[in-house]
Amino acid sequence: MADPSDLVIDRTLVLLRHAKAVPPESMTDLDRPLAERGRADAAAAGRYLVAEGIEADLVLCSPSVRTRETWQYAAEAGAIATDIWYDRRIYSAGTDGLLDVIQEAPAEARTVILIGHAPGVPWLADELALDGTSPNRVELTRKYPTSGLTVLHHTTRWSDLAADDCDLVSYVVPRG
Repeated sequence: MADPSDLVIDRTLVLLRHAKAVPPESMTDLDRPLAERGRADAAAAGRYLVAEGIEADLVLCSPSVRTRETWQYAAEAGAIATDIWYDRRIYSAGTDGLLDVIQEAPAEARTVILIGHAPGVPWLADELALDGTSPNRVELTRKYPTSGLTVLHHTTRWSDLAADDCDLVSYVVPRG
């Protein structure tokens, strides 16, 4: 039987910036929960994933309260994941660090959602998207607000994923 990592498989990567959090004045950055608007927007992101038929084999999530809550509200709105990994490296990672985390996804995973922070998530979305694959690319590179969500398709093994390997399917900012 063929090794799953050797098969050409259509894969989906969703990059989701956490939803709007409360201001940091009275707590550490890692402990900031979602604001009321953030809870509504995270639920809207979950509804978007459901509407697009995106079901994750794996969610890679920063351990911050706001990223955990972003997934919680998305899941309560119907988003599905087989497994969730919380990885501290996502919290302050740039593109190379985020790519390292994604490259560790199991070969059999067809859909991975990464929930993280700016500027790493927007930079990675821009780096992975193949130039000229979507008119949304211009928007992707201009602004990536909280709840910004990019859907990318590729046929590369997770362990080999690199710049310009993905087709940009959509870039949206779900609002509740």
